[in-house]
Amino acid sequence: MTSAENVTRTERVADSDTRFRRRGTGDRALVFVHGFLDDQYVWDSVIDGITTQGFEQVQLDLAGSGDRTEAEGPFNLERFAHDVGAVMVALDKPFVLVAQSMGTLVAELVAVASGPRALGLVLLSPVPLAGVGLPPEAAGQFRALGGDAQGQRAVRRQLSVELPDAELDRLVVVGTRVSASVVADMVDCWNNGHPLGQAPSGYRGPVLVGRGAADGFVTDEMAGTRVVPRFASAESFDVADAGHWAHVEAPTAVAERIDAFLAGLPAAAGNATRGAGGGWRSAFASKTAADFAAAFAEDIVLEASVLAKPLIGRDQVKATMGTASRIYDSLRFFREATAGPRTYLEWEATAFGGAEISGVTVLTKDDEGRIAHVAIHHRPLGEALRFSTEMRVRLAGTIDPSHFYDLGRPSRGE
Repeated sequence: MTSAENVTRTERVADSDTRFRRRGTGDRALVFVHGFLDDQYVWDSVIDGITTQGFEQVQLDLAGSGDRTEAEGPFNLERFAHDVGAVMVALDKPFVLVAQSMGTLVAELVAVASGPRALGLVLLSPVPLAGVGLPPEAAGQFRALGGDAQGQRAVRRQLSVELPDAELDRLVVVGTRVSASVVADMVDCWNNGHPLGQAPSGYRGPVLVGRGAADGFVTDEMAGTRVVPRFASAESFDVADAGHWAHVEAPTAVAERIDAFLAGLPAAAGNATRGAGGGWRSAFASKTAADFAAAFAEDIVLEASVLAKPLIGRDQVKATMGTASRIYDSLRFFREATAGPRTYLEWEATAFGGAEISGVTVLTKDDEGRIAHVAIHHRPLGEALRFSTEMRVRLAGTIDPSHFYDLGRPSRGE
């Protein structure tokens, strides 16, 4: 990045006190949302480590925090999401939201409200949108942290592993500037959560969920059972030797995972994908046949455990994949690898009200970078046959039924 491109500009949302910093250039934005008692500058080291081109980096303070401690209330999730959403409108370009802790609730709400402009979510040490649910006494200890430098320092020490002393000192100063009443309101935000957290997420795009491996607040159990399963297309990772502030404790490792996530996203909203895996994940998230077709070669071939014989041609394959994506109750891609023209995606899903299905998808690209061949391996066999039977019913009149199985009996065909 040239020095001119690296210049930081500060702008303000019209008719508000919401200011945001812009660094770099690009037709997409990477927007960072800080967590409880933090500020926008907590992301500086991560941003310095990101190498992906085509994104400008954007930072802002939530109302009541950082440079906005004089902001007037209310201090609730709706207010925070409104302010961040206003920045997205001012940017007027597709974006990826990167958020930590309490900020992840805000980021999800903004993504849900933003539609296709939200290209992806990176959620670090994510609090469940339904809230943590601490009992009143435990929540009260956090509510009492307002203005308590010693208490804030102790909490940060307890929940981190490699938090640098200089950054710890800075964050304690930042946190103690937040008024006691705002601190109490923020605790209510992340402890009580939002009503939308009681259902699967309304955001259907790709999601990367990360946490410090030693995070004693957002535990592996919390992330694995109360965060990741709510998203249609999510993958997760742990940062070794880090706690709740992995983006401060191990910024290089976090930046590398963000870079890898960005590499799999569409090159632009609605356009062909930069990487086969990213386009496939995005299409499953949107659940539309058109999004699958955008990445397909005209003569694409689909082979799968749920098919009695292959499907050939973009129209047939896009119709089939669009329908298949809507049968899943949830779908999570958790491992991806690329070797030459082939991309391997490992996934797990639920369907039919909780039946577990898992498998591996192999995508092969042609010389023009479009997906020319798809092989999908499902397990267990019983659920694969059930899935095929459902596909046969839903695609009646669109796809020849001989391509599917019927109640476990293979159809007669070539």
